[in-house]
Amino acid sequence: MNEKPAQPITYVRVERNRKVLVKGHVVAEVPLCLRVHGEPWVTLMCSPHDVEALVLGFLRSEGLIHGPEDVVRWDWAQEGRCVDVYLSSAPTALPRRPTLTTGCVGGVTFEDLEAALPPVEARARVDASRLMELMARLLRSARTYRLSRGIHSSALSDGETLRLLAEDVGRHNTLDRLWGQAMRAGLDPQGHILLTTGRISTEMLRKAAKMGVPLIASRTSPTHLALQLAEAWHITVVGYVRPTSLRVYTHPERVKGGD
Repeated sequence: MNEKPAQPITYVRVERNRKVLVKGHVVAEVPLCLRVHGEPWVTLMCSPHDVEALVLGFLRSEGLIHGPEDVVRWDWAQEGRCVDVYLSSAPTALPRRPTLTTGCVGGVTFEDLEAALPPVEARARVDASRLMELMARLLRSARTYRLSRGIHSSALSDGETLRLLAEDVGRHNTLDRLWGQAMRAGLDPQGHILLTTGRISTEMLRKAAKMGVPLIASRTSPTHLALQLAEAWHITVVGYVRPTSLRVYTHPERVKGGD
């Protein structure tokens, strides 16, 4: 499966009480079933391009691999809509996705989630103006978004340039795609800046923390729980990045300017 991330359509636009037939594009979305050593694990709703990078990043973020060489076999089926991966070291059990609860009915508590990952100690610092510029570059580089809207974009930056860029219908998927791309390129994401168009939720922050990213910046807002975890994990969260302004929610010492 390596289809285009946006598909052509024809639709009716109503403007000033007039109907006009218009040719345009909408983002593609497909289910990708993932098996590990023949065992069904998860179905990812995703964009249909370069799904190998998505799978690699997802396997890495869930702790099943450390590099692309750990996947020794790919068995594709259903015209690329299902993949069975075989690893150099077969897992004794597939990890379950954490469900946050009060602790009274099972699942994972906030304290469990907080203790699951060590703080990010990277001392990266960046000018606020550079963050604004990098976000503008991300938006300019997001070709599928410009074509069809309705898709998320994320990028890894060294503070000077955008090293890697990923687009997907799911914002979480963009981070897995970045990690998969980074592994294939031999790039360690630790210490890099993460930029995204998506909301910074607990899952987005968890993936960033696993990558060792000290700063995540978004065009939109974080959730309150994500900010609590960011404080505990020493991650700088920046939201509402615009051409002339931004908001720093946690660990502001990493963002220079405006003192």
